[in-house]
Amino acid sequence: MGAIAHAARRMSVALFLFLFRSVFVSAWILLGLAIELLVFPLLSRAGRRRVVGGWSRGLLRLCGVRVRCMGEPVKRGAVLWVANHVSWVDIFVLNSVRTTSFVAKSDIRRWPVIGLLVAWAGTLFIDRHHRHAVRDAGRQMRGCFDQGDAVGLFPEGTTTDGSDVRPFHAGLFDAAVRAGVRTQPVALRFLKRGRPAPELAFVGEQTLVANLWFLLGARGVSVECIYLPPIPVAAVQARGELAQRAHAAIRAAVRGE
Repeated sequence: MGAIAHAARRMSVALFLFLFRSVFVSAWILLGLAIELLVFPLLSRAGRRRVVGGWSRGLLRLCGVRVRCMGEPVKRGAVLWVANHVSWVDIFVLNSVRTTSFVAKSDIRRWPVIGLLVAWAGTLFIDRHHRHAVRDAGRQMRGCFDQGDAVGLFPEGTTTDGSDVRPFHAGLFDAAVRAGVRTQPVALRFLKRGRPAPELAFVGEQTLVANLWFLLGARGVSVECIYLPPIPVAAVQARGELAQRAHAAIRAAVRGE
């Protein structure tokens, strides 16, 4: 009976947190959409990026997610941030550190609410079914680099439960090589009360609502952003080598090696 009562209490707490946080997260999202429609047209490019960064930090606080940065993130000048992909939260986690233009598959644009938000955050969408998708995305990335921006890339091409890192697709690394821009690997680790939390990953056939239940109903959630040493473009010969070096660095950090 004691175990049943304990489980019931935990479920009650999770339900309360989910409902409580859902109200404020929904209001914050509506505020973000209103800012996009009414305020963004009046702001400079730099102003928009400051708003996106602040809004992302607010979203994470309301979701109960604490971001812990480790290492030295490149915060000035053009850089390609390459990270493993665990959840829809990843974009906002990295944006909370430095406003970043992310490259993402076009399917994300159709996600309820989240699709609008990531588009608002300056995401560069790539249609993998389009013949020249990689070339077009590379041109957009180089445009961002020319303006001294950070570009974010999730080269696994899908999300995982965060316990390991899938092989990287090397195609979009070419933009950094051609632009002569350094690449900084970033390892993301989702934790709950200091322990790995694969249940927080947005993977497989899980719905967004189900993922929100696990995230908003949890206590002690944190994301470790491990910023690894940047890879100078002069240190690699081709995009494949750059992808391999970034993958090896991120995988070692994710696995705690």
